[in-house]
Amino acid sequence: MTVNVPGRPTTPEPARPGGHRWPSEPPPDRRPGSTQRDQDPSPWEADRVRALSRSQVEDRLQELGDLYADTSGGKPWARERDRDAFLRGLACDVRRPGFALLIAETTVLTACAYGFAVDDHGAWWRGLSPHGQVPADLRRLAASGRLFAVSRIVVQPVVRTRHQGRDWNLARRLQRRLLADHDASAGVALVSRTDAETLKAMLAWGWRYVEGDAGDEPLPAAPWHVLILET
Repeated sequence: MTVNVPGRPTTPEPARPGGHRWPSEPPPDRRPGSTQRDQDPSPWEADRVRALSRSQVEDRLQELGDLYADTSGGKPWARERDRDAFLRGLACDVRRPGFALLIAETTVLTACAYGFAVDDHGAWWRGLSPHGQVPADLRRLAASGRLFAVSRIVVQPVVRTRHQGRDWNLARRLQRRLLADHDASAGVALVSRTDAETLKAMLAWGWRYVEGDAGDEPLPAAPWHVLILET
């Protein structure tokens, strides 16, 4: 799954002894009438989410590339090509001011998400809309320093397709943490108009089209769907 684009809280779920964190509701396997099929993924075995510094990202580039290749769902012959493209994009974004990357892990790396703070000028806006048709609301948020661009969310296929509306869904946890850590009022993401799978997943995770970009009414000449996630 990829996306092209109070006091800085940590992951908001309540904690239990031993440092583990519980979801806001009992897991499916503990609720009356639940079935075995409902038990995966179990929020009672939630992945630990933490931030990496820029130097830590550089140290783990190959591992992050492997994660992308393993979760992208592409054809085997294309995975190395896609992995290289992912690493090139990450290497570019890591140099941006306000960059942040989160990983999720159990005993192994299971997901990552990253992005950067957006100001009200710069090259990023030209990529948003080649002819300058930029939503005014996004400009105002950026000028206030409260807009964060989510470049990519890389998660396992089950996170994309099951329990997307639950607070403990890993993609929701990652995107919520990115915005909270940067005191952002909203996140913005660009999704290729040819990537229906990513668009469907992100809408299920609470993103919505910005005004003027609702499917059959795209921003003029833009190759992207522009999505916003308000906190």
